[in-house]
Amino acid sequence: MPEILEDHQVTPSLLSAAAIYGGELTPAADVNTNLFDKYELGKLLGCGAFGKVYHARDLRTGLSVAIKVVSKQKILKGGLSAHVKREISIMRRLRHPNIVRLHEILATKKKIYFVLEFAKGGELFAKLAKGRFSEDLSRRYFQQLISAVGYCHSRGVYHRDLKPENLLLDENWDLKVTDFGLSAVTEQIRPDGLLHTLCGTPAYVAPEILAKKGYDGAKVDIWSCGIILFVFNAGYLPFNDTNLMTMYRKIYKGEFRCPKWTSPELKRLLTRLLDTNPVTRITIEEIKNDPWFQKGYQDVKPDPGQEFELKSGSGPSSHYLNAFDIISYSSGFHFSSLLKGNGGFIDKERFVSVASPEKIIGKIEEVAEEEGMTVTQRSGATVKVEGQNDNFVLMVVVNRLTEKLVIVEIEKRENEGEIWKKKFKPQISGFVYQGE
Repeated sequence: MPEILEDHQVTPSLLSAAAIYGGELTPAADVNTNLFDKYELGKLLGCGAFGKVYHARDLRTGLSVAIKVVSKQKILKGGLSAHVKREISIMRRLRHPNIVRLHEILATKKKIYFVLEFAKGGELFAKLAKGRFSEDLSRRYFQQLISAVGYCHSRGVYHRDLKPENLLLDENWDLKVTDFGLSAVTEQIRPDGLLHTLCGTPAYVAPEILAKKGYDGAKVDIWSCGIILFVFNAGYLPFNDTNLMTMYRKIYKGEFRCPKWTSPELKRLLTRLLDTNPVTRITIEEIKNDPWFQKGYQDVKPDPGQEFELKSGSGPSSHYLNAFDIISYSSGFHFSSLLKGNGGFIDKERFVSVASPEKIIGKIEEVAEEEGMTVTQRSGATVKVEGQNDNFVLMVVVNRLTEKLVIVEIEKRENEGEIWKKKFKPQISGFVYQGE
């Protein structure tokens, strides 16, 4: 593997994410190790909000695979059925050397099993934790990233959550893009030619997504690739702050400084990648023709072979169901991601609004009063609401993004019932900005 430079410490914000394939392996103690007489599950590789990833062995070939085990109940409870179905549909399309391959889907009445290519090298993020990359290594991984992203775009797929945590390495230290859970496809583009869903990881999100005016899926992926390249070279983020709103403002302005060791050619490319104007931002083809990028570049061709087929588990037909039958369509709430917290699930959501902070906070307090709940904290554009017996806690923070726009951050814990969904959400849904 090429050189990793350890003369610059990675920022704590980069180190905070847990590596799915990184840490010490633990036994798969809570699942049946023999899966449909096709796979033998081994060590637990990592955990997420909705499932776990295991190392497994294909009993037919003896080859290693990774199996992502997802709870149907958690998917339905989180309103993410449509997201999972879209992820399956998207990964069926993708056959590229730098994209993690989905081999097949298996399912029971309670769980869904994604059988994936095993990335033996682990997360690229774990390598960044040791120090910034040399310019040659940065270029190599950026070339592989752009090859994969360009291929996705040619297939009508836009990742929308590109970041080092979603980049894995195989046994040859080659890059593999993974996690298409937030991806969009051409069919989702509105008549105006743009996508409109607010999503992505804050430090890697493009300024046009923050503005919520609609965006080109290809251009937001290119912006994220620019952030990733900067991190490869620098060892830290170009736009970063402990205060989320301050970071958003930095992203919106697009003001950043390259470290002193950055070559002029790389600096010019980063400037074009991190252009806040999506119209003038560099394209995939222009990236591939850039002199810095071109050095040592050899384009790879998509993998040949048959297209992926969705399969149900072998065994009694009354017990095993097709994954598309297991996951019923349902509309998920925008911008949400469920995280396991103490005393229940913590649901974090975010949306853009043109309403004033006072009006949004006032509506939250109004609903709380009607439902007999207690406002335990009120400070400026922040309000905390608690229900009886601590079975419901809601925190709403409203921050100014631009002169006209605010970002509303919602965090809630709900142990019983659907208070947020039935009482609060309908009252504030009218504040969600739909774009111009």
